[in-house]
Amino acid sequence: MACSIEVRDMLLIAVAGLALAIWGWLIFFHGRFWQAGPILAPVAGRALDRRRCPDVCVVVPARDEAPSIRQCVSSLLAQDYPGELHVIIVDDGSTDGTGKLARKVADPKKRLTVVTGKSRPAGWSGKLWAVSQGVAEAARLCPDSDGFILLTDADITHDPRHISTLVAKAEGSGLDEVSEMVELNCKSPAERMLVPAFVFFFALLYPFASVNNPRSRTAGAAGGTILVRRTALARIGGIDSLRGALIDDCTLAARIKHGGGKIFLGHSCLARSIRPYPHPHDIWRMVARTAYVQLGYSPWMLMGTVLGMIVVWIVPMELALFTHGTACLLGAAAWVMSMASYTPTLRRFNLMPAWALLLPVVAAFYTLATIGSAINHHRGRGVVWKSRAYTDTDGAISTYIRSEGNGAVMNRTMTGDDIG
Repeated sequence: MACSIEVRDMLLIAVAGLALAIWGWLIFFHGRFWQAGPILAPVAGRALDRRRCPDVCVVVPARDEAPSIRQCVSSLLAQDYPGELHVIIVDDGSTDGTGKLARKVADPKKRLTVVTGKSRPAGWSGKLWAVSQGVAEAARLCPDSDGFILLTDADITHDPRHISTLVAKAEGSGLDEVSEMVELNCKSPAERMLVPAFVFFFALLYPFASVNNPRSRTAGAAGGTILVRRTALARIGGIDSLRGALIDDCTLAARIKHGGGKIFLGHSCLARSIRPYPHPHDIWRMVARTAYVQLGYSPWMLMGTVLGMIVVWIVPMELALFTHGTACLLGAAAWVMSMASYTPTLRRFNLMPAWALLLPVVAAFYTLATIGSAINHHRGRGVVWKSRAYTDTDGAISTYIRSEGNGAVMNRTMTGDDIG
């Protein structure tokens, strides 16, 4: 009996030591992921030289976005950017009058074009097919241009200085892509509990400092705001090269960076998502939509992810609360480190540090949503979004896998066209 207790205690100490070692590596050697990401200082249009401003074409894919499309379009048409600016809305088969609402927005400077989207060909995700049509319209409006394309979503509003700020950063730093994670709704109890962790986990997967370091191969982007240089987009084969990707933002960033381009990822103080997530099941659906896609439909990757989430996020709390001695101390240290790393994200959302106590519960929620995504796939339900269903057999879902040395790097993201 004493021997079995001793073995159990040794196992608990080993697991606690592993969790603490992982957290030590994450805190000190993983791109300072826990620090607040960079925020661009706003630049007003009047501070830019109109004669040197490249043209910018904004492409907004929109499918059934009636609640938000007018606010989005109005904010884009109100930009103070002094250069040539076009706003292209691609109505992607909406059934709620999205296109008509967009056309009714006041456009005194004649910047707006609304394109009625064509039927999606096989092998394309719906969003990227709409983006492709928008980019084609941009080429028609500004032929032979070496300016920029701004990819954004129909549920995002923009401060009048936003495009000027993005272009100033791209031109001033010689960047091929500038991406920002927009401010997210954080009002309902579900949002306050789950949305900050979403941003936190994204930064853990893609540390902003590593993304912005040209010497690092880490590449990431947030789909709500991606300003990309046209020459860089052409260099990777255009939107056609991404045609099947549902997790397209980081795929685009990886191809640009791995092709020799320079990219930037930060937080935005000038763009905000107005899409609400009032209930936990709203966020569950958003996560489950592509979580298993991000794991390459691999049961082994799923098992590893679940095990990692348990060891890193849940076990430390369990050990701190329900064991004693060395295992308790090691577990408590790992739990404290996890909560401390989460605090800067909570401050960004103006939330009390006490919310960090719920991080193990939040991690369990995301873990279960990921398992739910796998169950949906193996039941043949695939990915369902905006009344469209995708499966891996129709060629409309892909991940980006790049050979590197003796292995491969799979580019995954926790973000989608709904969360930015």
